Amino acid sequence: MIGGARFDVVAIHHAAETGYELAAADYERVRPSYPTRALAVLADALDLKAGARVADLGAGTGKFTRLLALTGAQVVAVEPVPAMRERLTEILPQVQAVAGIAEATGLPDASVDAVVAAQAWHWFDGAAALTEIERVTGPDGRLGLVWNTLDTTVPWVAAYSRIYSAWRTDELPVHTDGSWRTAFEGRRGWKALNSAHVANPYTTDREGVLGQALTSSRISTLSVEAREEIRRELQSVLDRYPETQGERIEIPYVTDIYWTAKR
Repeated sequence: MIGGARFDVVAIHHAAETGYELAAADYERVRPSYPTRALAVLADALDLKAGARVADLGAGTGKFTRLLALTGAQVVAVEPVPAMRERLTEILPQVQAVAGIAEATGLPDASVDAVVAAQAWHWFDGAAALTEIERVTGPDGRLGLVWNTLDTTVPWVAAYSRIYSAWRTDELPVHTDGSWRTAFEGRRGWKALNSAHVANPYTTDREGVLGQALTSSRISTLSVEAREEIRRELQSVLDRYPETQGERIEIPYVTDIYWTAKR
């Protein structure tokens, strides 16, 4: 256990809270993991090893948490959505999981050496999250950010992504617009961001491809009728391209890795 967690009332974007509560089981089933090369890059950059302590913010069902545990570091998963946290605990009973958000983790001061956010940072108030990370890490604190990003240079992926994008609203944050970087610009006390990008092709079946969109926080909260309409639109894309008509379909993801450290 990493210290005694301090619990406060937490707030989370309503779309994430509702959507991920509804889609927790499907999220675990259909979302891709991350390549071991990405883990190796981040473990080296953040000095994750036996004896190190790392917090995984917005840990979800533990897709990246389980990889962090492979480094030998002591991991605490911070996840505000009960259904996600419960699923994580079922899968990773050896990992401490706490109810908290990036801006108010409930962790003690200087209780971890590093912090990681996988597929999550764009949901955070970046400036407030950095303030919290500064509190919970020691003087040599380190931070890593990870996203699986669809390669939209592939024609069928571009068509698929356009359908998803048409249903999302401007209130929903995305990492692909780069706005998450704003919190780091001119932020005193942190080094410049470093980055690496690793191919992460994910092979699944047709239902798995459809699930990539249908388990999103936005779409999972829509009516049954709207979800069925989206499903039909996505299926029409899959029917249109030769590489998406077989029993197994490869989704071209790239894992984007960013890291920084306190000065």
